[in-house]
Amino acid sequence: MLNKIMLISYADSLGKNLKELKTCIDTYLKDAVGSVHILPFFPSSADRGFAPISYKTVDPAFGNWEDIAALAKSYPLMFDFMINHISRQSELVQDFCIDWDAFWGKSGASESDVVAIYKRKDRAPFVEIDFGDTQGKRKVWCTFGEEQIDLDLCKPAVQSFFTHTINELAAKGASIIRLDAFAYAVKKAGSSCFFVEPEIWELLGSVAAMAKKAGVEILPEIHEHYSIQMKLAEKGYWVYDFALPALVLHALYSGRVDKLANWLKICPRKQWTTLDTHDGIGMVDVVDLLSPEEIDFTRESLYKKGANVQKKYSSAEYNNLDVYQINCTYYSALGNNDDAYLLARAVQFFAPGIPQVYYTGLLAGINDIELLEKTKNGRDINRHYYTLAEVASETKRPVVKKLLELCRLRNTHPAFAVEADIEIGTDGEHSLFISRTYGAAKASLQADFNSYIIKIDYNSC
Repeated sequence: MLNKIMLISYADSLGKNLKELKTCIDTYLKDAVGSVHILPFFPSSADRGFAPISYKTVDPAFGNWEDIAALAKSYPLMFDFMINHISRQSELVQDFCIDWDAFWGKSGASESDVVAIYKRKDRAPFVEIDFGDTQGKRKVWCTFGEEQIDLDLCKPAVQSFFTHTINELAAKGASIIRLDAFAYAVKKAGSSCFFVEPEIWELLGSVAAMAKKAGVEILPEIHEHYSIQMKLAEKGYWVYDFALPALVLHALYSGRVDKLANWLKICPRKQWTTLDTHDGIGMVDVVDLLSPEEIDFTRESLYKKGANVQKKYSSAEYNNLDVYQINCTYYSALGNNDDAYLLARAVQFFAPGIPQVYYTGLLAGINDIELLEKTKNGRDINRHYYTLAEVASETKRPVVKKLLELCRLRNTHPAFAVEADIEIGTDGEHSLFISRTYGAAKASLQADFNSYIIKIDYNSC
């Protein structure tokens, strides 16, 4: 696992395709980026790649496997495997789907059964598909969008599909495979159908064994209560720190560092840290780390202090009913304030774990209202398409120059080893101190959440 900053980008977000993505990184982000999470680049029918039709090919709009191989020669790559679902348009969907009525048996799904299911959308998780002469119309399990049909783990063909896909992704250049929507994969009548224990551990152990044999790491993607990440970490798995984004915002909005400092003291060490992703800024991940009142304060402060962000962008009007997140770039969430933004990134880089930085975040990108209004998709506010000329211009901005310098420090100084000793402290209500020591190497951060002044010290090991 390369302990350097991982860039998260779509294949066509930094330049128009995979070739230009590599040119962008090589030319403008040299040494600031150590590895790359290329968001789904397979043929897909919806959700900007997250409804894969097949994993056998690269979407021709982005390039081909040779372009992936060229990137993999220079940067360890993370690929997505949508372990919960496949495209409605896939030739495999008829054989792999979960029949809704058969799942519940003769008595069918009761109202209480449906209510108990953990849902991200305001509906029962099924859709009707007409399979034509072979099977006619059937209700099939569909947790997310209507193009994303859930997979039946009980079918041997699905298990074979898992093994084959993981092997193929490893062979095509993946160093890490992210298990998208992992917690939804196990369905069990009478349960929430979300992170169902002990079955979810059996699935994870099985997939981990496949990945180990293929020579790749796995990273389960789960947005929920932080205790789930703690459980995964206790069993030795790499996890996401999805709590950090909202905790840093709360600290910057309130000037109080106590809740953030507490989390940094107890969070897993074997983790990937985030402030931003291709989705929104999560709020569900900080339940019990922040009180309900503090979560409400953070959410409302984002709308008051953020730049050009409105509540309707995370609503049905903009095709987004995911109430657990807010659609906004992280830079705009901080009012496009350079000092506050650099403080937030410094905290992320000094925190335990390995940082991931979303491409708009690496360029301190503002909310793309034009794209949002064009597509009426709330998440597109944080999905600007940069040309290479734009990247050349953006990397000349002072805030981006300073951020890239901070990235290079994070990537090269030995004190940022995953195994480093980390001391977290506070100086009054507003100041956070993070000290990292690894052998003779030392680095420290002092951050004032009122003035946004940061002080970074490190030795020359």
